[in-house]
Amino acid sequence: AAKKRKLSTEQVNLLETSFGNEHKLESERKDRLASELGLDPRQVAVWFQNRRARWKNKKLEEEYTKLKNVHESTVVEKCRLESEVLKLKEQLSEAEKEIQRLVERVEGVSISNSPSSSLSINAMDAQVPFLGDFGVEGYDDVFYMPGMEGWINLYM
Repeated sequence: AAKKRKLSTEQVNLLETSFGNEHKLESERKDRLASELGLDPRQVAVWFQNRRARWKNKKLEEEYTKLKNVHESTVVEKCRLESEVLKLKEQLSEAEKEIQRLVERVEGVSISNSPSSSLSINAMDAQVPFLGDFGVEGYDDVFYMPGMEGWINLYM
């Protein structure tokens, strides 16, 4: 068996340049490189094989890093969205409590006044302007409630 010797910098540079042009090595090119470099064609073939393996590993590492970064940013976005959902649920809960307080206030006024009282307030008598009354189509379920912040959609 021939003693394994280290390739010179010039030999490695020429092999690298050749590899950069084409990763595969057909027989004619292998023989030409071997004679240019003063190497055995088998050495050239083995060098190319090893270089392809290193190149493939490097590509896999790069792909892994890219996927890992995408995964991490997706996890961060998921956490941000979950936090936003919690805040929105809290806001919804507060709005529902406010609606309940207003309903109780209206019912309280209705009950506390006797039917003979001229101040009787019935939920049906209260003139709550529905947007539909203003000729805006498709907004029958949205109305303005005094004391609340703006318009309310009943079917949120």
